[in-house]
Amino acid sequence: MAPGRVIALGFAAVILTGALLLLLPVSHNPGVSVSPIDALFTSTSAVCVTGLIAVDTADTFSVFGRTVVALLIQIGGLGVTSIGVGFIILSGKKINMRGRTLVKEGLNYNSFRGVLGLVKSVLIMTLIFETAGMLLSLIVFA
Repeated sequence: MAPGRVIALGFAAVILTGALLLLLPVSHNPGVSVSPIDALFTSTSAVCVTGLIAVDTADTFSVFGRTVVALLIQIGGLGVTSIGVGFIILSGKKINMRGRTLVKEGLNYNSFRGVLGLVKSVLIMTLIFETAGMLLSLIVFA
């Protein structure tokens, strides 16, 4: 399968999984329901990091639902490919040429050289900055 198709299917799978999670009763505040189209729109918007909403996130979704939306934003921002490669790296497996091609295409990178190092750097820097932001938020809003 072509790398572009694999990447597109990965995004579609994440969007559909997110929509299904947002349809679960545990995702809504009591007395609130979400239509399938609103769940799909919210999930797509979160993964594509557009910031558009069909329903008010704070009023509609429970803590679980808001966590799902936040994770979808995170996955969309980092990229499905980068997160997949991160899990492979953490598991200690080697990434074959097909995997490297997917990463290269997913990141719009011109060379195979250094592509895995780039993914590692992006994931580590994201973890550092988001942890720092979380700690600052705990201090300010606690």
